[in-house]
Amino acid sequence: MIPDDTVTDRTATDGEAGGTPRLVEANGVQLCVQTFGSPSDPTILLIGGAGSSMDGWEEGFCARLAAGRRHVVRYDHRDTGRSVNSPAGAPDYTFSDLLADAVALLDVLGVDRAHVVGISMGGGLAQCLAVAHPERVATLTLVSTSPAGPTKSELPPPSERMRAAFADPAPEPDWSDRAAVIAYMVEAERLFAGPAPFDEDAVRESSGRIVDRTTDIEAALKNHWALPDDEEPVTVRLADVSAPTLVLHGTEDPLFPLDHGRALAEGIPDARLVALEGVGHQPPPARVWDTAIPAVLRHTDRK
Repeated sequence: MIPDDTVTDRTATDGEAGGTPRLVEANGVQLCVQTFGSPSDPTILLIGGAGSSMDGWEEGFCARLAAGRRHVVRYDHRDTGRSVNSPAGAPDYTFSDLLADAVALLDVLGVDRAHVVGISMGGGLAQCLAVAHPERVATLTLVSTSPAGPTKSELPPPSERMRAAFADPAPEPDWSDRAAVIAYMVEAERLFAGPAPFDEDAVRESSGRIVDRTTDIEAALKNHWALPDDEEPVTVRLADVSAPTLVLHGTEDPLFPLDHGRALAEGIPDARLVALEGVGHQPPPARVWDTAIPAVLRHTDRK
């Protein structure tokens, strides 16, 4: 077992800094992947949400997990970052292809079983992975997501401000205008964030990095919302998830209110919920890393 002081206090060394992002062939397409830490340590596979590249998982977050003796993998979904692209508004793949990408990426990296961490849409992918390929999932961590299958009770809708934004969306930017696209992304992040002070400068800086390393930012922000239906989608019953499961959910999530996290913890056998105070629909921000990262490290401290 990892002692508590190692979980909370150890800092990343040079060997745990992220390697150079690289393109690999997985599931017949080119995906961009980056790893942190030693491949001899247990692997954590981070699966991003809709429209999110690997940048959605902050480098500091990944480095601190690696400092806990984990081999951390983050990657660009199709149409994000440097991974394969299809035309904006016309994705040539399905949700099941994104699921197959995750499995194939583990194959490419020589990982038989991984500790799978998924956020939002990535949490849906993670649930499907745990049901369709249970032998590949050592543990499951679900962040800011919702059950991918039926629940015992009806779940609450998005907040009023989210519903209003969906009903009257912001106009699209000029996709060739870097500053306009960054401003558009900043306002989208503001919408999903919790009530804590919004760090606009940091979000603007990270949005700029995302724009600069993304092949087609319009496709990145549109295509996951326009996926064609699967002919044979994976059916998820929460009771069928056998992987030990941790649920991390913000108390102020405006898209999936906290009851969505509670439903996951209640429906998946022996799952545990850790509520992140004041956090919205977002990866755990730095101010809650001292809660979220030790929780993930303890949860993944098993074969």
